[in-house]
Amino acid sequence: MPEMSIDTSADAIRAWLIERVAFYAERRPDEIATDTRLVELGLDSVYALTLGGDIEDRFGVEVEATLGWDHPTIDAITAYLVAELG
Repeated sequence: MPEMSIDTSADAIRAWLIERVAFYAERRPDEIATDTRLVELGLDSVYALTLGGDIEDRFGVEVEATLGWDHPTIDAITAYLVAELG
């Protein structure tokens, strides 16, 4: 279960995802476009799996290993998580 103090609004989820993707892609957060495919940002399958684990840890939801392919952008992952957490 997610902690009660975690903001699960679309804006908060998107901001958190930008930070995580920027970390893995070794870029500044302001260089991350939320509508760009994760693979185009430099995230390979290992990073996509790791991001899925981060999402599970942060929000307490189980995600498929194919998350990065099923929802290939930050915007798509955000929409998915908002629906799952809603």
